[in-house]
Amino acid sequence: MYRSHNCGELNASNINTEVTLAGWVQKSRDKGFMNWVDLRDRYGITQLIFDESRTDKTVFELAKTLGREFVIQVKGTVIEREAKNKNIPTGEIEILVSELTILNSALTPPFTIEDETDGGEDIRMKYRYLDIRRNPVKNSLLFRHKVAMEVRKYLSDLDFCEVETPYLIKSTPEGARDFVVPSRMNEGQFYALPQSPQTFKQLLMVGGMDKYFQIVKCFRDEDLRADRQPEFTQIDCEMAFVEQEDILNVFEGLTRHLLKEIKGIEVEKFPRITYDYAMKTYGNDKPDIRFGMKFGELNEFAQHKEFPVFNSAELVVGIAVPGAGNYTRKEIDGLIDWVKRPQVGASGMVYVKCNEDGTYKSSVDKFYDNDDLANWAKATEANPGDMIFVLSGPANKTRAQLSALRMELATRLGLRNPEEFAPLWVVDFPLLELDEESGRYHAMHHPFTSPKPEDMALLETEPGKVRANAYDMVLNGNEIGGGSIRIHDKATQQLMFKYLGFTEEEAKAQFGFLMDAFQFGAPPHGGLAFGLDRLVAILGGQETIRDFIAFPKNNSGRDVMIDAPAAIDDAQLKELRIKVDIA
Repeated sequence: MYRSHNCGELNASNINTEVTLAGWVQKSRDKGFMNWVDLRDRYGITQLIFDESRTDKTVFELAKTLGREFVIQVKGTVIEREAKNKNIPTGEIEILVSELTILNSALTPPFTIEDETDGGEDIRMKYRYLDIRRNPVKNSLLFRHKVAMEVRKYLSDLDFCEVETPYLIKSTPEGARDFVVPSRMNEGQFYALPQSPQTFKQLLMVGGMDKYFQIVKCFRDEDLRADRQPEFTQIDCEMAFVEQEDILNVFEGLTRHLLKEIKGIEVEKFPRITYDYAMKTYGNDKPDIRFGMKFGELNEFAQHKEFPVFNSAELVVGIAVPGAGNYTRKEIDGLIDWVKRPQVGASGMVYVKCNEDGTYKSSVDKFYDNDDLANWAKATEANPGDMIFVLSGPANKTRAQLSALRMELATRLGLRNPEEFAPLWVVDFPLLELDEESGRYHAMHHPFTSPKPEDMALLETEPGKVRANAYDMVLNGNEIGGGSIRIHDKATQQLMFKYLGFTEEEAKAQFGFLMDAFQFGAPPHGGLAFGLDRLVAILGGQETIRDFIAFPKNNSGRDVMIDAPAAIDDAQLKELRIKVDIA
């Protein structure tokens, strides 16, 4: 037996108990006649004491050779600690060691294994197995486990069945780029790693499984960012014989359960807003509603007043920033420079100070009087002491720019409290979106999403106006889940493929198996998938998912620890009949 107890459980009630512990040396303090060692495992830290007058000489001398991160086993007696440490659960006791075994020595680690480390991100990713020993990363992984277990418990209690679906599937032209895997047995042919188990979970509904879920790895070969990895994990779910309301209720319940069990927070019924309202009011389809700053459209009050910039704009829109009326000219100029950055792309910005006496001072006073600006304040719900910032230009582009400014200001003003949670549903998405470059429509969600029945007639005449039976769950300005009611009959699915530009032959080659299945009694069905990595990070008070993944990739999609991706040798390439020509 390597240990009778772990390093986080002993306390004053164990005094005089003989124990065996094992773990890593966190640090040691050698006072000559006495040596203290902090022994660490996943559960905590216990202090060991080696006393020249009470410890066997051989053991005492061996203790002096211990280095950081040595793996050791000790036997000894729990005694009361003279200098108690109230900051740790084991702080009232220490172990008077009688036996010491070095299980493995260790090189000096390249960074300190402590909560506040001196290691940069690159070095910690290279030695990720050492970084996991640190409490922040270890606790993030334990937190992820707790969330996943609560998900499984909640869904299992509602009679959902967890079913594994294949990882080696067929590449499809929709969505992001696939990772592909060559087949040795089938020359010149490739599997794809799934971006989602979408078609398989629909087939499970055809198979009568009724309620399915899976915590599943998915893969997308796309550009990376803080909340995106080439491999990621979904809580993937599907239900048969349901309408949209059934699905919203179930997964609203799941989210409410997680917030209560994980964070101790009670949330009432989630607000529901349409996609059109979200875009018009917040400039994006995943609004953060922990704070206000709703958009106010100003065309009615700002155009035809001899100001050519506004008169020529498709949209003039502003936000009122609470308490920002005291911003200095330097601060305002800094924000103007911020929106002019290529990442935002605005050509300029107009501002209006809302004075406490009910008057206004703006950067366009030459063109607008106090009554005009009072209308701006009303439209943006500005109060005395606030500042109104106004952008103009093409509608969609300008809304996106103002949305970026809204989030930046909220961050600067401390309005994005990570311990406050504001979930909502966004519904009634467009079914299709037009790719301006190709002139083709693409499915906003995926080609299996059902149109709203009342909009079906518009598919022939105005496909861009057709709404989808689709919904996203948003939490603190992040989309954490999305789904839809699915098409479940062959004729409608064929029609959908037609409007997405598939020929009949292409549709049959790519998705014939699904349309064939629909002819054998497919029930009405729908589902939703949560992004587990992102959900866990937000619940953990972070927006970067990396520390909640055991072995993440860096921003270039590389695993610097194992040095992947990597070249494979010529013999493997020959066996796979792949020729690599790098110019």
